[in-house]
Amino acid sequence: MLTALARTATRRPLTVMLLWGLFLLLGFGLGTGVFARLSDNVPEVPGTESESAARYLDELDPAGSSITGVVAGTPVSEPGLRAEVEQAVADVRKVAGVAAVPDPYVTPGMLAEDGRALIVPVTLEGGLDDDAEERTLDAAAERIREIDAPDVHVSGGPLLGLQMGERAQEDVKNAELISLPVVLALLLVVFGGLRSALLPLVVAVGGIAGAFLALFLFSEVTDISVYAIQVTTMLGLGLAVDYALLMLVRFREERRHTEDVGEAVHRTVAAAGRTVAFSGLTVAVSLTGLLVFPSVFLRSIGLAVAAVVVIDMLAALTLLPALLARFGGRIPPAKTPKDGEEEGRFFARVARFAARRKVAVLAVVAPVLLVLALPVSGMSIAVGDARQLPADSEARQLQDTVAAHFPPGTGVSPVVVAVRPGTDAATTDRLKALAPDAATRHLPDGGTVIELRPPGEADGAEATALVERVREARGDAPVEVTGTAARLVDFRQMLAERAPWAALTVLAGIVVLLFAFTGSVLLPLRTVVTTLLSLAAALGVVVWVFQDGHLAGLLGAEGLGALSLTAPPLIVAIAFGLAMDYELFILARMREARLRSGDDREAVVTGLSRSGRVVTCAALLLAVVFAAFMTGGFSPILQIGLGLTLAVLIDATVVRMLLVPATMALLGRHAWWAPAPLRRAHDRFGLREELPDQPREKVPTGV
Repeated sequence: MLTALARTATRRPLTVMLLWGLFLLLGFGLGTGVFARLSDNVPEVPGTESESAARYLDELDPAGSSITGVVAGTPVSEPGLRAEVEQAVADVRKVAGVAAVPDPYVTPGMLAEDGRALIVPVTLEGGLDDDAEERTLDAAAERIREIDAPDVHVSGGPLLGLQMGERAQEDVKNAELISLPVVLALLLVVFGGLRSALLPLVVAVGGIAGAFLALFLFSEVTDISVYAIQVTTMLGLGLAVDYALLMLVRFREERRHTEDVGEAVHRTVAAAGRTVAFSGLTVAVSLTGLLVFPSVFLRSIGLAVAAVVVIDMLAALTLLPALLARFGGRIPPAKTPKDGEEEGRFFARVARFAARRKVAVLAVVAPVLLVLALPVSGMSIAVGDARQLPADSEARQLQDTVAAHFPPGTGVSPVVVAVRPGTDAATTDRLKALAPDAATRHLPDGGTVIELRPPGEADGAEATALVERVREARGDAPVEVTGTAARLVDFRQMLAERAPWAALTVLAGIVVLLFAFTGSVLLPLRTVVTTLLSLAAALGVVVWVFQDGHLAGLLGAEGLGALSLTAPPLIVAIAFGLAMDYELFILARMREARLRSGDDREAVVTGLSRSGRVVTCAALLLAVVFAAFMTGGFSPILQIGLGLTLAVLIDATVVRMLLVPATMALLGRHAWWAPAPLRRAHDRFGLREELPDQPREKVPTGV
């Protein structure tokens, strides 16, 4: 298949480029429509108690969405301002689709005790379609914003989702404007020529277009989270540069051996192309672990990101060879090492040092990574609120204003208890007594809704503890709990139950792919252990910064006491896949050197000397991309960006340059061992990273 792709690219490069050009137009034209479809409804999990209760209440007590306006910064009872507020309330009530707007001057809890702020809650009618709801939201919010006061903000409900979507679009645009010039500058340093530097960016643009288009297509059948656009874009951009860099470096090496551009492209695809294909498959398999979770959010992210990885892989295997066939003759070959000069001397020296001092390296590096990983033991996750947004966002300003003028818990989503018919009065009274000022209302079928307002945040420790107390106190009665805190409790339980199965699925797929790539059963196990070590270290730093608050201010954030529930699963899934990416880069060169020399230890040194520069440059470029997405100030993306940046840098430096050669030296020739039946199976079915003129493997059977 790879040979066929290479031949197509060299024979019909203009056709291939034209097809990709049409794909880019489709991605940036149709695909960008996904920004209008983003949702902030992350914690819903089908089949859980909270989702069942919410569905039950929607059927019997359909209520529309609600938004909140806040007016502050001046005495709000001043006659002129009061008249203006009352007129705005009257006007909003007349907006089509608005169900209720209480008078903030007479409704308890709507007027701040200091008299310098008031809240205007707006409830929409139930059953509005998306277009009607959007028109109602725009009209109501715009009228409230017309109130002449120093601080007027409107957010909450579906409006918060729209504001997050707009912020996501702005952050993606800014990140691309920052990262692309920096990546181009680094590529100029790496290759020393503009033509070579531009080619990876062309492939990266294809990856971005693919990200938009994949998300748009998935939005036709499922909800797409506001976080998805940033995660898929950063990964699509970064992997595209990685794959193009690997292919381009190999092409320049092949140009040293042949002046025929077409032949150099064929040899590049035959060698590095196999690594790219396996890398893409490995990253995609790493993300399939997200499909094990019933969460619509995690599944949609897993599918979308896996699709983007495949698109990047196809771009590297089709678009880039076509570009090389058309313009590769103008790209100079890699410099030939001088007589007696070792290629990749720095990385060869590091590899030899780690191999000679293998025990010392393991004794130092492993404990350091374990210390960095310690905060993971205290990790907590939360749904989060507007505090995750930058301080200049309207939703954040609204929440800060409410927190400054109103008692704690004002505006916090309640714990909602759905008491179905047949529940005895004693149980209902026992549940109402779990929180002060419990509000109740009756349902048409004879059931009851109890709203319990917890102290603190809607997803804080007090709220989740209240959910647990309700579930303990109900006994066998037909009572279900929903609301923000209940969804968080169910989400955590879902993660705890499904995480082992997700890990087993991913590890099984990775082991099979790495065995097919290397023919060894020990290398996949060694790879998994070292990768998990670096991944735990990166996640530990994220917990230390964003949960505990250490140095968070340097990133424009603050310690929130918990990570966003989106961050840990995405960091683990994506970082694991990227680590496999670099592992394959190195193993491909090690295996190639071993096939030629038969010397196991020297193959490790040669493999690292030839791949170290590529892996380091790729990691640096990917870190630049991830860091650029950390400039937006949206806390979940900051967490994901920092986690992935650290994971990539730790893995590409400490792990791949020190732990890999140390563990390979410790295993010796047994690193490539496989039982005789598996060895025969690999000889027959396994794929090989070898040039067309390379000899077959001449190592002893079973080693």
